[in-house]
Amino acid sequence: MRDLINNIDLKRAISPAAAVADNTPFVSQILDRMGAESVALAIILGAIADADATFAVTLDHGDVANLSDAAAVPADQMNGTLTLAGFDFNADNLIRKLGYLGGKRYVRATITPSNNAGNVFLSAVWILGKNNMRPTANPPV
Repeated sequence: MRDLINNIDLKRAISPAAAVADNTPFVSQILDRMGAESVALAIILGAIADADATFAVTLDHGDVANLSDAAAVPADQMNGTLTLAGFDFNADNLIRKLGYLGGKRYVRATITPSNNAGNVFLSAVWILGKNNMRPTANPPV
């Protein structure tokens, strides 16, 4: 049998929370990818009540812990695209994913709604792979 859980680590990106009914961006926790050679963001969508809302995803990276040096991640440093990671009101209960290939230590995602007057529920998790230390902690820290 193949083992997965000892080879990946999970970090909170965006916690589940009360529904958002405006255009306030969802900003992830800053990920410190030290010790992980591969990173993906999984966005978990719940109900999206607004009939014309759209949601754009962006990734920033940098080498300073608070991302005071943040810069947009270039397209050639992503697996997938920002367009494919984005979604609209038709994406109830779906999942989106986006990979990071860059060499910066810190990464942050932002999901920005447009035309959102209804409720949206979402959360996100960072998935870290090719970890230098295995097995990874269970439960994740």
